[in-house]
Amino acid sequence: MSSKNNINIELHHITRVEGHGNIVVNANEGKIEKIQWQVPEAPRFFEAMVVGRDYNDVATITSRICGICSIGHTFASLKATEAAMGIEISPTTRVLRELLIHGETLQSHILHVCYLVVPDLLKVNSVFPLVESHKDVVLLVTKLHRLANELCDCVGGRTTHPIRARIGRFSMLPTKKELEGFKKRLTEAVDDLKKLAEVVQSLAGAIPDFTRETEYLSLTNDSEYAFYDGLCTTTDIDKTIPVDEYKRVVNEFVVPQSTAKYGKFNRDSFMVGALARYNNNYRQLTPLAASVAEMLGLTGINYNPFSNNIAQVVESVFAVERAIDHINWLLDSDLKLENPEIKPKAGKGVGAVEVPRGVLFHGYEYDDKGTCVKANCVIPTNLNHNNIQLDFEKMVPELLNQGKKEKEIQFQLEMLVRAYDPCISCSTHYLDVVFKK
Repeated sequence: MSSKNNINIELHHITRVEGHGNIVVNANEGKIEKIQWQVPEAPRFFEAMVVGRDYNDVATITSRICGICSIGHTFASLKATEAAMGIEISPTTRVLRELLIHGETLQSHILHVCYLVVPDLLKVNSVFPLVESHKDVVLLVTKLHRLANELCDCVGGRTTHPIRARIGRFSMLPTKKELEGFKKRLTEAVDDLKKLAEVVQSLAGAIPDFTRETEYLSLTNDSEYAFYDGLCTTTDIDKTIPVDEYKRVVNEFVVPQSTAKYGKFNRDSFMVGALARYNNNYRQLTPLAASVAEMLGLTGINYNPFSNNIAQVVESVFAVERAIDHINWLLDSDLKLENPEIKPKAGKGVGAVEVPRGVLFHGYEYDDKGTCVKANCVIPTNLNHNNIQLDFEKMVPELLNQGKKEKEIQFQLEMLVRAYDPCISCSTHYLDVVFKK
């Protein structure tokens, strides 16, 4: 490390991520004085908003936590309420929910990898220069993104904040003609995703060669690659933990530089998201998704956080394959509206789903009138903040030892944050209140 290497990075705020996050690095004559990933975003108290509200209103409110993962929030919320009141859903409702989850996964992963990450790999500031330099790729990406948006719109009632998914049922169903149309488009999208995977493969050399072994937390399910349902697991344990015991897994805590909570389990931090899901469940990928993972060099357990974006490409393929399966099931079934009798009762329940950014938990308590008296939401980006911090702490000394200059270090740290696909404003729940007499 050069004794003359002085670094002063004060980045407020990083671009091409949702919300506000700061990167601060100070090194004086090669000696590191400060490395921080900071979250200054104003807290948002969605848990407080649902207290005192009727059980029918809770999912509608909490889906607004995020405009990208609103479908996942809806289902985590519905599942928590259903668990609290002992409500079972029908196979049709479950398949429709899973179809929506895969639509959201495709929608979010395509947006993030192609609009927010690929510019880094091509050393440009945004997607707009690619309209001229890679027009065919941009058109292909736009086509895939539109398909995902319109699938969510058709099944959920609108692209974000779905209005048809209700407690124990759907209030309106897609027609079989609509489903047949989406089956055709999804089948055609398989070739588009193969082309996209080839583009990502051609850019893979620009992905930083950085590794830090950590713990990976996700849902897992014996029957499939888990998204809608499962038990908690990590790469550090050989067992599963019920979702209603999530608090002993996530172990949230607060730090001075962040309005978002952090989490840890067996180590000082863990990672959630596409790479975590892949590391825990890669043997359950669908055939084409598994072949794309192999083509992109994603094999076994991977400790490079930048590979999260490769895993997102793989999961996009998986989402399309599974969406086709779900549509085939619906086309073979007798689709009809269900109206189960629901009687509110007192109880506690937890719902967990995998959203694009990782495992999401909602926990509620209701009184005997179905009024929410307590709520807790654990957002995936919360659970990644501490892992980002520890990645910074390992990466910066390595880059200094390599003789990297301030601009290069800042660029790679920005890339690292974007690799996590953070939803920063969704994760802010903590407020330090100082009372003065």
